[in-house]
Amino acid sequence: MVDGALPDFVRTALESRGLIDAFGQRSIAQQEHYVRRILRAQRSETVQRRLDQMLDELEGGFYMKRPWVAR
Repeated sequence: MVDGALPDFVRTALESRGLIDAFGQRSIAQQEHYVRRILRAQRSETVQRRLDQMLDELEGGFYMKRPWVAR
């Protein structure tokens, strides 16, 4: 994970939707991509939109709007 720790607000969002295990099943590269993308946002609206996208994709079995299959 990015710097070895998941940001608290991301962990809280994952836990509140029951997606912490789904997140953990993704590769380290995917986990880092999601978190870095969220943290790069400059506006709070963008942070929330990217966080919501990650949560929705984890819930629906997608990665960056494409079907994702565990390997």
